Amino acid sequence: MSTLGTIKNFTSAGAIAPYRIVAAGASDGIVKQATAATDKLLGCTGVGRVDAADKRIDVCLDNVQKIEFGGDVAFGDPLTSDAQGRAIKAEPAAGANVRVVGNALESGSLGVIGDVHIVPSTLQG
Repeated sequence: MSTLGTIKNFTSAGAIAPYRIVAAGASDGIVKQATAATDKLLGCTGVGRVDAADKRIDVCLDNVQKIEFGGDVAFGDPLTSDAQGRAIKAEPAAGANVRVVGNALESGSLGVIGDVHIVPSTLQG
């Protein structure tokens, strides 16, 4: 079950789909749909969406939220972003860092919209 938590409104750098991971954009107050595990992950969109740049969008910054999975995810896995802003297991290579948006609160596979505890952090391999 999703809960409201902290929600902040930002300006989009481009299209952002529902239930996707959101990352910091190029300047203050601008966000984008995450496209890589190295993006500065902030939270997720929930049911919100925008179809173009310079639109306003609410971003869920904490608590338990719904995010679409981009592959197999197990309960408790740390999650990062794939190229489409979907949640995948964070698995950094040795000596590399990946950004984590939070931890899976259920198992799922590609296309499942699952519960994630939003706790942005960095994981080092």
